[in-house]
Amino acid sequence: MTYIPVTEIIHEAIESVGIHIAPASGFQITEKTSSRDLVTQYDRLVQEKLIAAITERKPDAQFISEELEKKGDLNAENTFIIDPIDGTTNFIHGMGNFAISVAWYKYGEPFYGAVYDPLADEFFEAKVGMGALLNGMRIHVSNAPMRDSIVLFGTSPYNPELTDMTFDLVKKVFGKCQDVRQMGSAALDICHVACGRAGLYFEATLSPWDYAAAAIILKESGGELVNLSGHEIKLSLEKTSVIAGNKNIIAESGIINH
Repeated sequence: MTYIPVTEIIHEAIESVGIHIAPASGFQITEKTSSRDLVTQYDRLVQEKLIAAITERKPDAQFISEELEKKGDLNAENTFIIDPIDGTTNFIHGMGNFAISVAWYKYGEPFYGAVYDPLADEFFEAKVGMGALLNGMRIHVSNAPMRDSIVLFGTSPYNPELTDMTFDLVKKVFGKCQDVRQMGSAALDICHVACGRAGLYFEATLSPWDYAAAAIILKESGGELVNLSGHEIKLSLEKTSVIAGNKNIIAESGIINH
């Protein structure tokens, strides 16, 4: 039997399900906690196919995923953190900027992350200690100052109590940068920072599956991931605020300890 690395299994599985969701239409939409917190049958289909493909190679695998009611153990030997469609609202409305995201953790430590944008056919990935890639080419965060950078942000739409704080931060950075963008997928936003398209990304609260894979890619591209208090983020099942960028632009933004 030919040995196939798990990273390759993940890569192939993500691309295979991505082919099906890129042109998807006519899907059923279900509200979870509110009209902003939605799920489609494609979210569940992608999740099922990824879990099946990984389990075939790693029968002992544990899974933490947005659409799984019972979450696995983050500190297990092989844990996979999955967001089957990050940017579901964009997906539902037929807009771009949604992605499939998978992170592989071993005994609570990051090992490999992959984020795939099926519409753009862009595959971001990174293995810890090996650098970050976009479609096989090495990527790196931008070293441009704030004044020459685009800033991306998320609105934390499930948490309306954070709205005023979020837009206070947007106003704070808007006067310092070239422009701001709200794109709708945390995983892709962090990857856009990782490959130098944007200088900074922030959001007041994210779940682990929103950023787990992208965080690995960001760090391997020379970037940093901290919370709004300026502390480095260590993945847990708890929600956290997130700032992504290079060390200098994070400091220049002035949004830490807001």
